[in-house]
Amino acid sequence: MELPPMSVRAFWSFLFHTILLSSVEVPWLLGSAANFSNETDRLALLDFKHLITDDPHGSMRSWNHTLHFCQWQGVTCGRQHPHRVTALNLTRQNLVGTISRFIANLTFLRIILLQGNNFHGAIPQEIGRLFRLRYISLVNNSFTGEIPANLTHCTQLQVLRLSGNRLTGKIPTELGSLLKLTDLRLAENNIIGSIPPSLGNLSSLYLFYLSDNSLEGSIPDELHRLVNLNFLLLSENELSGTIPPSLYNLSSLYGLDVGENRLHGNLAPNLGLTLPNLQNLYAGANQFTGPIPVSLPNASGLVIIDLGRNSFSGSVPLNFGSLKGLSFLGLAENELGIGKARDLGFLDSLTNCSRLRGLGIDTNHLSGELPDSIANLSTQLTILSFGRNRIFGSIPSGIQNLVNLTVLAMEDNLLTGTIPVGVVKLKKVGILSFGRNELSGQIPSSLDNITRLYILSLQENNLSGSIPSTLGNCKNLQFMYLDNNNFNGSLPKQVFSIISLIEVRAQNNFLTDMPYEAGDLKALGRLFLSNNNLSGKIPSWLGNCLSLEYLWLDGNFFQGSIPPAFSTLRGLQSLDLSRNNLSGKIPQYLENLSALNYLNLSFNNFEGELPEQGVFRNASEVSVLGNSKLCGGVPELQLPPCPSQDFKKRGMSLASKVKISIIVAVLCLISLSCFLTSLYWVRKSRRKSSAVPSAEDPFMNLSYAELFKATDGFSSSNLIGTGTFGSVYKGMLDRDGTLIAVKVLNLLQQGALGSFMAECEALRNIKHRNLIKVLTCCSSTDFKGNDFKALVFEYMLNGSLEKWLHKDEHDQFRRNLNFIERLNIAIDVAFVLDYLHHHCQTPVVHRDLKPSNILLDNDMIAHVSDFGLARFISEVTQSSSVGIKGSIGYIAPDRGGVMLKLLRMGSCQPFPNGFLAPHMLTLACGTGSFSMNHMQK
Repeated sequence: MELPPMSVRAFWSFLFHTILLSSVEVPWLLGSAANFSNETDRLALLDFKHLITDDPHGSMRSWNHTLHFCQWQGVTCGRQHPHRVTALNLTRQNLVGTISRFIANLTFLRIILLQGNNFHGAIPQEIGRLFRLRYISLVNNSFTGEIPANLTHCTQLQVLRLSGNRLTGKIPTELGSLLKLTDLRLAENNIIGSIPPSLGNLSSLYLFYLSDNSLEGSIPDELHRLVNLNFLLLSENELSGTIPPSLYNLSSLYGLDVGENRLHGNLAPNLGLTLPNLQNLYAGANQFTGPIPVSLPNASGLVIIDLGRNSFSGSVPLNFGSLKGLSFLGLAENELGIGKARDLGFLDSLTNCSRLRGLGIDTNHLSGELPDSIANLSTQLTILSFGRNRIFGSIPSGIQNLVNLTVLAMEDNLLTGTIPVGVVKLKKVGILSFGRNELSGQIPSSLDNITRLYILSLQENNLSGSIPSTLGNCKNLQFMYLDNNNFNGSLPKQVFSIISLIEVRAQNNFLTDMPYEAGDLKALGRLFLSNNNLSGKIPSWLGNCLSLEYLWLDGNFFQGSIPPAFSTLRGLQSLDLSRNNLSGKIPQYLENLSALNYLNLSFNNFEGELPEQGVFRNASEVSVLGNSKLCGGVPELQLPPCPSQDFKKRGMSLASKVKISIIVAVLCLISLSCFLTSLYWVRKSRRKSSAVPSAEDPFMNLSYAELFKATDGFSSSNLIGTGTFGSVYKGMLDRDGTLIAVKVLNLLQQGALGSFMAECEALRNIKHRNLIKVLTCCSSTDFKGNDFKALVFEYMLNGSLEKWLHKDEHDQFRRNLNFIERLNIAIDVAFVLDYLHHHCQTPVVHRDLKPSNILLDNDMIAHVSDFGLARFISEVTQSSSVGIKGSIGYIAPDRGGVMLKLLRMGSCQPFPNGFLAPHMLTLACGTGSFSMNHMQK
């Protein structure tokens, strides 16, 4: 039978889909534009859509046969050629998939905007055939592989933005031939090798952005030929050598960022003269030496100066006050100061900087008395950090004028006198640090006016009197350091009613009583009350503080036994009860506290046999010296053996032996009967699908049908997030109305099954109050018989941190996280990272920490989620892979990526490294200097 003739349109459709389903390549299909009609563009777009595996926002819903492709969302056609695609814009649609190589058939394409999605795989080499291309932005995706060298065939290219991916390999030297390129951004990838000198040929370039890679070698001298360059950002690499002298001749530079490298040498003495337009200078966290150039203020437009974490020496220039627009001055962690009274003379000139918001000079050798002019600094000042210097004298009372301060840090100096009463007028202060000075007197009772107080650090002074009960009004207080002073009286119950308290240090004082309200501190993780005058029995209600990790009560006058209630402290890591008058037996339950790695019970009156399991197995983790009535234990502790319990030596009668034998036999029969009965019912119950979790199995059993119903058939209206390996839906269980979050794995996505197994394995081995709570998992089949795998979590009402940081007109989240809330979240994340890295039985590396994986509960407490890329440390050390792992938004915790991003997006603005100083701020914010790339994200 003869087939009917085929239309031209049907022929093209048939040919195109035949090629898609075959492995045969047809070279002419990727030929010149002359061979095609506009049907080629439509088919190329359809193939682009075909490789999209997830479209959560339905942005490609219009890509169908009912509309002309020029009317499809994200598609723009030309004016001269109205049926040829000239622009493809699918920005921030959370699309998942790969880019079709048939994109090369869109031969009139000039603009590709795909930033803010979840594209993965390699960037197609075929893009190099788009000779009309002018603008490419693939920022913030998950592309892998190398930068396509044949992009150099796109000779009209002006903008190339590939930042925020997982690209590897070296920068192609051929990029130096793109003479029209004005914007080159390759930051936040895993690029290695050196910076090609050929890039000095890009004479039109005005933005050059290579930060946060693994580049090494020196900065090429050839870059001085970039005469139109406005921004040069090379931070967070492994660059070495000196800054080429010729680079200081780029007079057009507005921003120079070389922070966090291994550069050394001096900064050019005439830097401020040769770079007159400079506005932002980041050179922190290098190995620079010598003086700070006196010419620097000649660049009168300077706004941010970060020179922290180097070895600069000498005096701080006195002419910084001429910089009227100066906002941040970071000189921390250097060797500044010459040991003379005028070391702080530059502060007088800074009173002219009316826009100054951050000043960090801590950790230097600066000496002298704080001048009264400090009261005349900008009222916009939010961060003032003078810690770890040699500053003496009293704290000027005029400091109360700096009403916008959020951080006031003067720890580790030689300050004397009292805490100025005027400090209570600084109502926005979140961190108040006067620790390790020589201050005397009492804590001002009106300190409760500082309601945003988050960290109070007064340790190691000569303060005396009682701890003011009015501190109980500081409801945001989380860290209170009062140790090594002369405080007396009771610990105020009002203070121990602050439910947000995480750490209290009050050791080495003369305190006499601890209120029972401390038992309500569910968030309390560390309590240090060593060497006080506390007496009576150890409060059993401390067992209610389920988050306790460190409890030090040594050097007091406690009596009695260790409370049985301590058996509930499953997260306890360090317990010191030494040098008290405790007695009785050492509780057996201490063996079962798996996190416990330090136990000091020395110099008490304990007796009986010492346990041998758990922490007691390692003699280096246990101290029981000075307890003469103890026996047994591991041999390394060198305790005497316990008395034998040999029945024969006790002269047991034959009748007694017979009775005991009969009793033992009966008990054995009863036990055997119970065991067989239990085994029968266990096997029977396993055949049923019980929906109620037992005491032995805390995880509920949920079927696919229940999850399907709870999420309204996995409806898009219940979709709350998508990722590379699956989607997350909100649901409500019919059985009890529990709100849940269901993570459904896309098993068609390569690596999804491995991600599921990795997340199950990780969550099975870890438990922390700041980890997302897993309710159960489901491994079953759907109604069509397809494999189905899902994880079920506790639903977080306040969503992800991503939605609080980034404006989205479609959601209802408020966007007013204040400084204290941001610090709270940063500390929560820091604690869980500390737990994962250092306190798990097998340390875990998350590898995908980003704002969208940080969830907030009803109380705005942060919970880290998504362990699909997690690895145990033994796996990581065996891996041969190189570079940063995870997804967009992630940066290694030692660089403080998420925490820094959290702080910099608030009203307080980013501040350079070195602005303070208490260790908890360092923990929250990371220790690396801010870089220009932090400002550009």
